[in-house]
Amino acid sequence: MLAFTLALRQLRSHWQAGEVRVLLLALVLAITATTSVGFFTDRIQGSINSQGGQLLGADLVINADHALPEQYLKEAQKRKLQTTSSLEFPSMVIHADASQLAEIKAVGQGFPLRGDLTVSQQAIGGGVSAKSQAASIPAPGSVWIAPRLAQILDLKIGDMVELGKLKLQVSAFLQNEPSRGGNMFNIAPRLLMNQADVASTGLIQFGSRARYQLLLAADRTEIVDYAAWAKPQLLPSERIEDLRSARPEIRSARDKAEQFLGLAAMVGVMLAMVAMFLASLPCIQSSLDTYALMRCFGATKKLIMQILLWQTMLLALTGSLVGCLLGYAAQAGLASFAGRLFVETLPPPSLMPVLAGMVTGFAAMLAVVWPHLRRLQHVPALRILRRDLGDFDVANWLSFIPALLVLAGLIFWNAGDFKLGAATLLGLLGLVFVTGLLAWLASKGLQRLPEANSSAWKLGLAAMKRRPGMTIAQVLGFSLGLMALILLALVRGDLLHSWQASLPADAPNRFMINIQPAQISDIKQFLSDSGVDGVEMSPMVRARLLAINHQPLDTSQYKDEAKRLAEREFNLSWAENMQQDNKIVAGQWWAKTDAGKPMLSLEKGIAESLKLKLGDVLTYNIGGRDLDLTVSSLRKVEWDTMRTNFFAVTPPGLLEDFSASYITSLHLEKGQEEILNRLVKRFPNITVIDIAALLDQVQQIITKMTHAIEYVFAFSLLAGIAVLYAALIATRAERIREATLLRVLGASRKQVTAAVLAEFLSIGLISAMVATLTASGLAWYISTQTLGIPYTFNWHTSLLALIGSILLVPLAAWLAVRGFLNQPPRNLLDSI
Repeated sequence: MLAFTLALRQLRSHWQAGEVRVLLLALVLAITATTSVGFFTDRIQGSINSQGGQLLGADLVINADHALPEQYLKEAQKRKLQTTSSLEFPSMVIHADASQLAEIKAVGQGFPLRGDLTVSQQAIGGGVSAKSQAASIPAPGSVWIAPRLAQILDLKIGDMVELGKLKLQVSAFLQNEPSRGGNMFNIAPRLLMNQADVASTGLIQFGSRARYQLLLAADRTEIVDYAAWAKPQLLPSERIEDLRSARPEIRSARDKAEQFLGLAAMVGVMLAMVAMFLASLPCIQSSLDTYALMRCFGATKKLIMQILLWQTMLLALTGSLVGCLLGYAAQAGLASFAGRLFVETLPPPSLMPVLAGMVTGFAAMLAVVWPHLRRLQHVPALRILRRDLGDFDVANWLSFIPALLVLAGLIFWNAGDFKLGAATLLGLLGLVFVTGLLAWLASKGLQRLPEANSSAWKLGLAAMKRRPGMTIAQVLGFSLGLMALILLALVRGDLLHSWQASLPADAPNRFMINIQPAQISDIKQFLSDSGVDGVEMSPMVRARLLAINHQPLDTSQYKDEAKRLAEREFNLSWAENMQQDNKIVAGQWWAKTDAGKPMLSLEKGIAESLKLKLGDVLTYNIGGRDLDLTVSSLRKVEWDTMRTNFFAVTPPGLLEDFSASYITSLHLEKGQEEILNRLVKRFPNITVIDIAALLDQVQQIITKMTHAIEYVFAFSLLAGIAVLYAALIATRAERIREATLLRVLGASRKQVTAAVLAEFLSIGLISAMVATLTASGLAWYISTQTLGIPYTFNWHTSLLALIGSILLVPLAAWLAVRGFLNQPPRNLLDSI
């Protein structure tokens, strides 16, 4: 109890003297920055999960080509999850003398669990006001049909259609439907019906090609627990889909968003450690005399350590609690505004940011203060007489290794990705080394300068000369803080540009397959006459993989998705030139002289899934003939572009003798749907795949995530600036003492101000240059190697950051000491 009592008394004394306020302020700002970002991103991610669930119509879907066992539904009901079901199958829809293949979807009560069904009474046009949210699913005996199906069959509200043995009435036109994210290629227009009518149609028989779905929704924790239970129960033909395993466009955008939010959290951690380290220096320095005096009165090292640990714990607890409360309050106001951008209100945050804030606060405080604790514990009593005793020597810097380890752990924890955390940590270490070396060389150079005269510039350089250790610490601190903010700005720009480029407004929203070679020229001419130009046709040959390196294919060695890929038929294609949205990652693309050679270029993802590498020989069966192809290159394919792409491509002159059909993708504006209807009537063998509705959902979600990134970036930037300013205030006391002595010795207020500005202009120049270069290099690595997005060196952002840093650092320093420069020298002497 003695140690705790003394700790409270000393803390009260330090607080009244103002020595500990800056350290506590730095900790509070640090925790506020990290928890506010944590709270807000937690809510944003929850909203993204909810909005992303629209693509599945649920949080989790179990798919199968057979009726699902009752155990899945019973377990879900036992866990009190929301459930519904659906059944999808192709069938002909007949009206009068016309018929059309349609994708039938029979849904149960409660569908969808996520998102909304939107219907209208008009197939085309009518404006947004004509659309309305459906209150339920189609009533028994009625159907909702896609506008394209209505156009093909010339249907209107009230008409009857035949589906198998049953006649159903068209009661609405289906405008928007969730649960399309897991099956992009709906090869025919949609017809939505009540599941109660399926049996009467007589269409579902043994061997029918149907897809059964069990849809589930609940809190994320409950969904994760249910998925963990269900996965071991799955049969080979059953699979689980969630947001991550659905469309690659959404999976890619969501993963990148989470990685950027992790990067934003890391920025808060780095700024926290920097600010707390700089804030701790003057606080600890002022405590040396106190503990030296205690040693004179017989205090043991153990008692001093106990006092210091109690003080550290109390500061960490106070700062963490206050920071968490301020962080929650800060994000609440921000979320109330940002929530207007979302269809639904942002969900409440979880308690994880609080836990993260408390852990960060205690870990950061202990890591930063630990070297000082050992320094204070061993302070000699003789320091009362000799002021130089107890100061740092070179060997003391080794005591900061624990702080570095804690920082590394916090970085990896907030990153959530090893590559992202490792890249950031290596960049941090590189910056510390380079900045420390430059600052040390600068301090050595200053040692050789003659003593300063009345020149303001020389006075500023002389201040750096007198404090080489503090100069190095300040340069390191400002460089780290500036690097974090510049890095965030650069990566944010690349990420947003990547999203905008990955799904542009003119991205293909229709695919056409089953095009015959003799129809290519006629179809191109038809589309050109209709105002659709630049359509490229790609050949496609159906093949099945039989062997790898002349060994029969053993699909049992693969699991889940990899097994499905190995068992499915491949679409082989050929091309002389590689598409712009492809990139060679291993091997090389063929030359014109390689035409006809048995070479194969594989998509990187499928090669990794099937454990294939360069030089492997793959045996395909094409129309009853076996063909050996050698893997000559691996490609990274940007599937986000929605253009026609293939897993496997060969050189020209190799597959032309096999039966082939052609595929193409094109973009149609709203109101141009009639073009495809006329095209299909002229070429009835062509199948049109409409993904416009899916792309609209993808674009909406990406737009919302873009807004989330913008707000998180802006908030992180403000929090980072606040923490940097707290770190600057930590050195104010020493500046004030020096300014006081200069004023007493006859220096004018203008000269002292100019000296402070000159000193910090030098520090800001070194810090900004190193931070900008390091941030640019780190941004390149994170963008290209971790986030998988193109990197473009942004001269505008880098130059703006460089100039801004050079101007803001001395300006902030002047703001920190200006109040004391306006007082007479006598008052300044009395204040210290």
